Amino acid sequence: MSEPVTPRRSPAITLSTSSVYPGSCADAFETAARLGYDGVEVMVWTDPVSRDAVALRRLAEHYGMPVLSVHAPTLLLTQRVWGRDPWTKLELSVELAQDLGADVVVAHPPFRWQREYAAGFVDGVREVSRRTGTAIAVENMFPWRAGGRDLLAYSPGWEVVDEDYDQVTLDVSHAATSGRDAQELARELAGRLRHLHLTDGSGSAKDEHLVPGRGAQPVAGLLGDLVDAGFTGHVVAEINTRRSRAPGERERDLAETLAFARRHLRQS
Repeated sequence: MSEPVTPRRSPAITLSTSSVYPGSCADAFETAARLGYDGVEVMVWTDPVSRDAVALRRLAEHYGMPVLSVHAPTLLLTQRVWGRDPWTKLELSVELAQDLGADVVVAHPPFRWQREYAAGFVDGVREVSRRTGTAIAVENMFPWRAGGRDLLAYSPGWEVVDEDYDQVTLDVSHAATSGRDAQELARELAGRLRHLHLTDGSGSAKDEHLVPGRGAQPVAGLLGDLVDAGFTGHVVAEINTRRSRAPGERERDLAETLAFARRHLRQS
């Protein structure tokens, strides 16, 4: 008698709350539910709801949209959210994730001026993750450019392949801005790839966060590779819709992103 075949779990396709900016967290939950996403990634932001576990649980329950991941407030624009100490920000992000039942926290590498944080970042992230049981997936970044020169804004660096991170978030737009091929980057990361920010880029010096398929990155091939490799992490739509002007344009872009993900993850 043959052994039963265990069905392969398909990656969840979720919506980052940053994809509805300048809309609110509540807008993101409502949009994700209406379009048929599997859940939400909460970007901890200046919106007070984004750091309020009780309010977020109510939104998740009301819309039937679980929070599957949390993005720590590590952007320039969130430097004062939860104070200025970066380790406190990371610990509070993990606490929020655990309160919400999310299994991943996304973090950016430190800025170069955060010298003490940067010096212990790789080992510190590993220690926090092991102690709390929550995956901390460090995101690939890109060099800043000014006057035709690359500026080294991050430490240990913007490139994640060469650092000893246990788990990594691959952002396709960041790969494009850094001049990297996202599909090849995913192959280099192999088993360390835990989380994907689904978007696109043309290779511009600007971090574009285009709808997948509208840039120059091999996003379809990347998703196909993930399916073949048995990837079971989260695929998070993180596109820039803040310039949406025409009625319904934001919703159409988010629906197109979801359809692209389903098609190339072979879910439809």
